[in-house]
Order: sequence, then structure tokens, then C-alpha cells
Amino acid sequence: MERVYFDYAATAPTDPRVIEAMKPYFFDYFGNPSSLHSFGQEARQAIENSRASVAQFLGAKPEEIMFTSGGTESDNTALFGLAQALEPKGNHIIISNIEHHAVLEPAKILEKSGFSVSYIPVDKQGIIDPQAIKKIISPKTIIISIMHANNEIGTIQPIAEIGAIAREKGVIFHTDAVQTVGHIPTKVDDLKVDLLSLSAHKFYGPKGVGALYIRKGTRISRFLHGGDQEAGKRASTHNTPGIVGLGEALNLCSPFLEKEAKEQTVLRDKIIKTIPEKIPDCFLNGHPSKRLPNNVNFSFKYIEGESIILNLDILGIAASTGSACTSSSLEPSHVLLALGLTHELAHGSLRLTIGRWSKIKDVDYLLEQLPAIIEKLRKMSPLYPG
Repeated sequence: MERVYFDYAATAPTDPRVIEAMKPYFFDYFGNPSSLHSFGQEARQAIENSRASVAQFLGAKPEEIMFTSGGTESDNTALFGLAQALEPKGNHIIISNIEHHAVLEPAKILEKSGFSVSYIPVDKQGIIDPQAIKKIISPKTIIISIMHANNEIGTIQPIAEIGAIAREKGVIFHTDAVQTVGHIPTKVDDLKVDLLSLSAHKFYGPKGVGALYIRKGTRISRFLHGGDQEAGKRASTHNTPGIVGLGEALNLCSPFLEKEAKEQTVLRDKIIKTIPEKIPDCFLNGHPSKRLPNNVNFSFKYIEGESIILNLDILGIAASTGSACTSSSLEPSHVLLALGLTHELAHGSLRLTIGRWSKIKDVDYLLEQLPAIIEKLRKMSPLYPG
């Protein structure tokens, strides 16, 4: 049986070259980076080398990079840290209604503690109108947080336009770039962002490590307390092997960013073109072209996405209905509902995401098996008129 992977947006396999770079830091160079002796300083140097790699990839300064445990911590730190530091100035926060839960949940908690949160809607293709943000900015607005690209539908937002508005109005701007770093250009000056979240396992690095870019001069309160690691911004003993892996993963992405994007776009577009040709009553979710090079999301009428996933898995094909972080929830995707889909269509979604090791034969195998699965499930559905 074939065994193929179409869930790179949930997590990517760690590149073997990244694993090799990490290995020495589990045993040979295991010292605590905060220690003054040579064991600790060897680890410290490796961390600073990785910090420089992240900074170079983002077009930032090394001192603007703070290492975290991943995208969720980076997003939480950005919202809670900024809110606490900037509360004397105001209490209004702006986010979109299709943000990842790592932004949505902190926003809800801040609402309960007295902050005002505006949720910007998207159009039917998942795009935010920057002017809608501009219209609701007030003297009390302190934070704008808009994701660079959506993890479910792949739509890429006009971040640079939003960033220009934020700067014009003097509002701090954060972007969740977990799905874009390592896949499309993410230079912080081009995007005009003040903070940017990233996570290593989305670009072939290890799980459990990420980073938060914080533009120099940005006021932000620390999120974790204890030690004085990360220039006093984040207490916790450094995950040296993970940080080394993060830096090496970006080093490997950098020279091939455009090449990999083009290769993945070819596979993506073949899936987008072929599925409607073979399967009636299906709809592409997200923008047809302003989307990540590796993301495809369809809704199929009359059936549930979970059934599609289970039937694909039987045939060795791994896919998802949306975010892995909400896979245990029975609620339909908040992202798809925000596009205007009915609950039935939102429940019938399938997300296919490709990556570095995806091949045309994998796509062909998927396109060979999926139509029969949809037909079988529809015949079993009481909703299907056929």
C-alpha cells in the first residue's frame, strides 16, 4: 500500500540534515548556556549562531529575536506582553475573525479582563480589507494582530498594507507567520511588522521550539518569570538542540525558498484543477491565487470531512479537515464559517498540504483514490439527492 503525506501544515518531518546538526548538543555540547564554564559557553555560542540565522532570514537584528517553545507561546507572549505593557496608553485590540486559536484565545481572555477587541471580517475568499482596519483604529488602539497566511485555507493577507496603516496610526503590529516562514518571503521590514511569530516544525525543524521577532524599542512585558534568559525577556533554560535545529532549518530553507515554492505550486495547482473535474459539488476554499504554495482546501457537499480523512487513511493518505490544534472539536471550522459557508459545507472540508518531499506520484495517487471515496460516502449519506 502507498503511504503518502498531505498534512504538512500540521507538522513537517524534520530534515535529516537538521537532525545531524542537533545531535552534538544532546551529549557532546550539553552544557547549560547560562553557565560561565566552557561547557556552557559552547552551548551559548550555538544559540547565538542560530539567533543570527533567524535574524538574517527575517532581515532583523539578532537582539530582536527571542526563542520560545513554538508558535503558540510566541503568539501568547505577543498579545499578553503587549497588552500589559501598553495598557496605560489604551485597551483596544484589533484581530481578524480567522486567526489561529493561539491568538483568538488570548484575545478572549483579554476581553474578560477589560480590553476591547474588534474582530475584522474577511471576504468570501478569506481576504481582509486593510481599510476596514483603518476605519476602526481609535486613540485607544494599542495592538493589531493579523496572521500572514491562514493555516486552514492558505489565504495570504495584505500584511504590508496593514503594517503601513499601523505605522501611520502609531499602533503596534504583530503577525502570526507560523505558516509562512520558510515557505514565502518574510522580511520584517517589507511586511512592516513590529512582532512576528514562527515555529520550527512548520519548516522542517524540530517540534517544541519557535521564536518571536520583537522590533527594537517595542514595549512588551515578559511572559515567563524566573531566570534572566533571553536578555530578561523569557525565563527558562534554553532548549539548545531545538534552537540549533531551528537555525539550521532556516539555513536550509533560505537558498531554495523560491525553487521549493514554485515546485509546490505546480503540485498544488494540479490538485486544485483536477478535483472539480473529477468530483461534482465541491468548492475551493480560500483565494485561488493569493494562497500559500502548498495549501489546498475543498468543501464537499453532502458528507463530513472526518469520514473523508478516515477513508483516505485506510489507503495510506494522511490529510486533515483543518487545524490540528482543533482536531478533537466537533464544532465546524470558525475560518470556513467566516467565509460564509453553511455548517454543512464547513463540516465537509478537506485540507491537503504538501511539502519538501511531496512528489507528483503522491498527487496522482490522491487524485486516483479521492473521487471513489467521495462517491462511496455520498451514497451512504441521507443528504445526497443522487
